[in-house]
Amino acid sequence: MSMPLDLAALEAYRVPETIDEYDPRDAILYALGVGAGLSAEIDETSFLYERSLQVLPTMALVLGTPGFWAMDPASGLDWLNILHGEQRLKLHRPLEAFGTLIGNTRVADVADKGAGKAAMIRTTKEVRTNSGLLVAEASEIWVVRGAGGFGGERNIEMEPLPSVPDRHPDFEIDLPTSPAQAAIYRLSGDRNPLHIDPAMARTVGFERPLLHGLATMGIIGRAVIHTACGGIAANLREIAVRFTAPVYPGETIRTHVWLADGEVHMRAHSLESGARVIDNGHAVLATG
Repeated sequence: MSMPLDLAALEAYRVPETIDEYDPRDAILYALGVGAGLSAEIDETSFLYERSLQVLPTMALVLGTPGFWAMDPASGLDWLNILHGEQRLKLHRPLEAFGTLIGNTRVADVADKGAGKAAMIRTTKEVRTNSGLLVAEASEIWVVRGAGGFGGERNIEMEPLPSVPDRHPDFEIDLPTSPAQAAIYRLSGDRNPLHIDPAMARTVGFERPLLHGLATMGIIGRAVIHTACGGIAANLREIAVRFTAPVYPGETIRTHVWLADGEVHMRAHSLESGARVIDNGHAVLATG
C-alpha cells in the first residue's frame, strides 16, 4: 500500500552532482540504446560511426545525471510507484563527440493531488562544462502513485505543452525498437530494475519490463531529426514530450510530425498496441 510522500526527507535530500567524461563510444552506445540503426529504410551511420559522428541531442538527458536517484532510500521516495509524466530539454549548444560535463539536479516543485491520489514532483537539471559554460537544461515531472495526502500545494506552476495542430500531419515515420532495447539503454545510466526484471515489473502492474521513457523520447528525437532537421542532429535545439502510455521493447513507434510557424509538434503511438505513447510533443529547431 502506498504511503503519503515523505516531504521532509525529499526536501532535505540533495541529488549528487555528477561529472561525466564521455567519448564517441558513449555517444554510439546511447544512439544504439534509442534504436539508431534498426530501421532498414533510414541510414543512421552518422550516429553510429566515429568518423564524422553526430551526437544525438537527447544524450544530454543522460549526461550529468546520477542514474535513477529516487532509488536512494534517503530521498524518501517510493520509487516503484514513480511514473515519468513529462520531460523537457533545451540545448544551448550542440553536444560534442567527447568532453567532460557536470550536471546539477534539484527538486524544484512538489504538488499534492490529495489523499490516495498522486504526488507530483518537478526536477530541473543544468549541464555545464568544467569552465561553467551552460550546455543544456532539462526538467521533468514525476507522478508518484498513491503518494498524495502530505499537505502540499495542489498544482505545479509551469506553462503547459501546446497541443498538436488539428489537421493531418506533415510527416509520418515508423521507428522500430528491439526486444533488447531497454537492456541496451540502461547501460547509459538508468539501472531501474523495472526495465529489465520481469518479476519486478509485474509487481507494479506491467506485463513485462517496459522501455525507459527517456529512451522513447530519444526515439522521438530521431524522428524529428529525420523529418524536420534534414538529418542534421545539431539542428534540434529543444524538445519536450508528455508520456501517455508505456512502450514495450520490440514495439514500433509511429511518430506524426507537424510543422507550424517555425516550430515542430509531435504525437506518437505503438503500432502493436495502438496506444498513444507520446502527446503534446514540441520541438524548436536551430535558426540561421
